[in-house]
Amino acid sequence: MQEITKNIYIEDQFPGVTLGVIVAPRGLIQIDAPPSPEDARSWRASLMNLGGGLDRVLISMDAHPDRTLGARAMDCTVVAHEKTASIFRTRPGAFKAQGEETGADWESIPGLGSIRWALPEISFLDRMTLHWGASPVILEHRPGPSNGSIWARLPEEKTLFVGDTVVKNQPPFLAGSNLKAWLESLDLLLDPENRSYTIVSSRGGVVTHNAVKAQYDFLKHVHDKLNKLTGKKPNLATVEKLTASMLAWFKAPAARQKQFAQRLRYGLLHYNARQSHLASHNYED
Repeated sequence: MQEITKNIYIEDQFPGVTLGVIVAPRGLIQIDAPPSPEDARSWRASLMNLGGGLDRVLISMDAHPDRTLGARAMDCTVVAHEKTASIFRTRPGAFKAQGEETGADWESIPGLGSIRWALPEISFLDRMTLHWGASPVILEHRPGPSNGSIWARLPEEKTLFVGDTVVKNQPPFLAGSNLKAWLESLDLLLDPENRSYTIVSSRGGVVTHNAVKAQYDFLKHVHDKLNKLTGKKPNLATVEKLTASMLAWFKAPAARQKQFAQRLRYGLLHYNARQSHLASHNYED
C-alpha cells in the first residue's frame, strides 16, 4: 500500500485494478474492489489498521467486472453513477465466470465460479459530495470508458481518481465506451485547472499529464479510424488489421500480448457493431 498524500492510499498488488482508500474522521472511503472475492476480503482486512471512523463506503468508478466482482465481499454501502446502477439492475443476480473472452484481467483468475453482484445502494446523476471530514470528496460524472464512468475529486488534497479515463501501459476497453465523451473528459483532464492535481488511474496508479496526452492521442486515432467504419458490418479482416496496428502503440510485455490483442479485438468488434446498430436505427427514424 502506498500513501500518495496524507490519508490517501493506493494499492496495485491485485489483478486488474489500482485501488484507492481515503481515511476520514467518519470512516474509510474506498475506491473500487479487487475482482476476486478472496482478495477483496484480504484487502478489507488490511484496511482495519488505517484508523479513521467506523463507517465504510465503496465507490465503483464504473460497472466493469475487474472492479466490481469483489464488491460484495467488501461488505459496505456501494455508491455509483445512476447509469452504472442501471447496468446492474439489468444484469442477472449472479455472475458466472464463462462466456466470451474480453481481454479483462478477471478472466485469468482461477476458481471464481458464481458470484452475486453487489448492487449500488446510492447513485447520483451529475455530482455528489461526501462530507466525511473537514475536506470534501466530490464524485463527478465523466462518461467515456462507459456512460456511467465517474471521477473522485479531493480539491483540498489536490488528488483526482479518474477510473479508466486514463490507463497506463495497456490498451483501454472499447466495447462499451463512448469515444466522443471520452475525448471530452480527457480534454478536461488536460485543462490547466487540473494540472496541479495528482491523477490516479484505476489501471496503473499515479499518471503524468504526458500519459493523459498519450491516452488522448490514442483514442483520437481510434475514433478517426472507427468513424470510417460506422454503418458498415464489422469485418474480421479489417478488425485484425486495426488490432495489430493499435497494439503497436503499447509496450506490452510478451506475456500479455495475446490478452491485450484480444481486448482490442473484442472492443473494436463490439464498438463497431453498436455504432452500426445506432446508425441503422437513426436512419430508420
